Amino acid sequence: MAEVTYMRIDTKTALLNSAEQAARRRGFDGFSYADLAEDVGIRKASIHHHFPTKAALSVALMQRYAAEIRQALSAIDTTHPSGCARLAALIDHYRGALNGGKSLCLCVSFSTSRDSLPADVITEIRSFRQMVIGWLTQTFELGRSDGTIAGVTMPEKEAAATLPLLEGAQLTARAQENLDLFENGVQLLRQRLANPS
Repeated sequence: MAEVTYMRIDTKTALLNSAEQAARRRGFDGFSYADLAEDVGIRKASIHHHFPTKAALSVALMQRYAAEIRQALSAIDTTHPSGCARLAALIDHYRGALNGGKSLCLCVSFSTSRDSLPADVITEIRSFRQMVIGWLTQTFELGRSDGTIAGVTMPEKEAAATLPLLEGAQLTARAQENLDLFENGVQLLRQRLANPS
C-alpha cells in the first residue's frame, strides 16, 4: 500500500484561505482577526505578524485573487478557441463562485462593504475589474470576428456592461441562495452565444 503524504500549508496561506472563505460569505465587515485565529488555531496576536492590519490582509487577498483569476482566464483562452466558448466559460466561472448560493466572488463580496474598505483595497478592486473588462473586450472582439457572439458592435462597451451583469446576477442569486436567479440574470447573454462547446 502506497504511503500518502499530506502537505501542510504555512500559516500565512492558512490565514489567507480562512479570510477569503469568510469574506466571500460575509463581506469585509463579516469577519475579524478573532474569527481567523479560531479557524486557523493560532493566537490573534500572531496574525499581526503576517498581516499587521485588516487592510494589509485584504490587499493581499485581492492580489492573490486577481492572480488566480488571471490564470483562470489564461486557461480559458488556451482551452476554448471561440469567443462564445470563452464567454460561456467565464459565465460558468461566476456561477461556480456562488458555491450553491452560499458565497460570492471576492471582488463582489468586498464591494458590498464599500464604505468600510480601505483605499488600497478599493484600488485593488478597480485594478481587478479593469483586468477582467480588458479580457472581456478581447473576447467580444473575437466573438465578433469569428461570428460566435451575436450582435457585437462595440466590444469595449459590451465588456463594460457584461461584468456588472455577472456581478449583479451573483448578488441576486446569493441574496436568496437560488442559482436559478443567476441563470435568469444571464439568460439573454447566453442566448447570444452560438454553440459554446
